[in-house]
This record gives sequence, C-alpha cells and structure tokens, in this order.
Amino acid sequence: MFPEEALLSSGTETGDLLRPFSYAGSSLSIVSRQVVEFCVLGTDNLPRTLLMYFSNTQSGHLNYFPTVLCNSHQFNKTVLNDNLLYAIVDKPPKEQPQFLGPSDYVLMIESGAAFATRFQLNDPVLNRIDTEILNRGPGHIVPGGWCLGEPGNDTCLVWGDADVVRPGSGARRLEKRIVGLLSNGTFRRNRCVVVE
Repeated sequence: MFPEEALLSSGTETGDLLRPFSYAGSSLSIVSRQVVEFCVLGTDNLPRTLLMYFSNTQSGHLNYFPTVLCNSHQFNKTVLNDNLLYAIVDKPPKEQPQFLGPSDYVLMIESGAAFATRFQLNDPVLNRIDTEILNRGPGHIVPGGWCLGEPGNDTCLVWGDADVVRPGSGARRLEKRIVGLLSNGTFRRNRCVVVE
C-alpha cells in the first residue's frame, strides 16, 4: 500500500517517491456496491492509480481492494479486517494449506466463512457446495433473487429485478460470524493495520 501523496507523481519523477508500507490483513474482500461505484465511477484518482499500479504486479487482484479501502478517507473506517477464509493449515505452517475434501464439509460450513481454500480439481466436495449451498445445477449460474422461473427447470430463464437479494442459510451463518467480530471490541483497532 502507498500513502496517497506518494501516488501523485508525474511520469518524469523517479521511483523513490513511492514509499511503500505493508498492509497486514486478508487479501479476500467482500465489498459494497458503494465501493464498486467509487472504484468505477468515482472522481477520486486513487482507485485508477492503484489499478494501473497493481495491473503490473504479481497477485495485484489480491491487494487492490484492501489498498483502495485502507487509503480512502471515505471507506477506511468501514473495514472489518478478518480473513473470512476457511483453511486447514499445518503446524508449523507450510507454504500452502491442506486440501479440503468431503470430510471437511461440515466444519467448513459451520465456520461461517465466506471463502474456503484449497480444493483438488474436480473434488466431489465442490459439487456438494454447488448443489447444497449455492443451489447451482450443473452448467447453470448460481440463481439469485432475480431468477423467477419455475423450480425444477432453469429458474434463471425468467428474470426479475437484479437488485433483489434474498439471504439464504449461508448469509445467516456469515451474519452470525460478522456480528461476533463486531461485538468482540477489537475490530476498530484492527481496521487497516500498517506494519512498519
């Protein structure tokens, strides 16, 4: 991440104006519509400058939203810094977490995590997630509140209002986890952690 004043340099200046600092937090983000509109439609130069920078870095997609959010006066106080990722990590930690499989399904779902990693290609647990959690049929998109078709067929053949959101059981689990994070009294201190 970069301080905002470091991003305002002309093309003729040297790179020593970019004084990086480290952000300690998750690279996985759930963002609001307002954040997306700020990045796409906003008049602030920060999101576009960071997009140009991160398009030339390895894994830029993992760092873009945390960097925009933590350097934006409009959104930096709205950050809830938690991984929201379910993973099984060896002790001591190795470079990659363990692969998740069918035996990990119940704990993964009960965790309330919005994300999970690491899966083997074509593992049967992925089909179970598609069917039981996402209500997604083979070869179809995940049906949302805008899908008005008859159950049993492709419900998304008939569309309604794309702004309709109907929370399911996964949303209730995620809500429970987020309420727990907000009620423990530490979330304000951990919004955007800068490591010197």
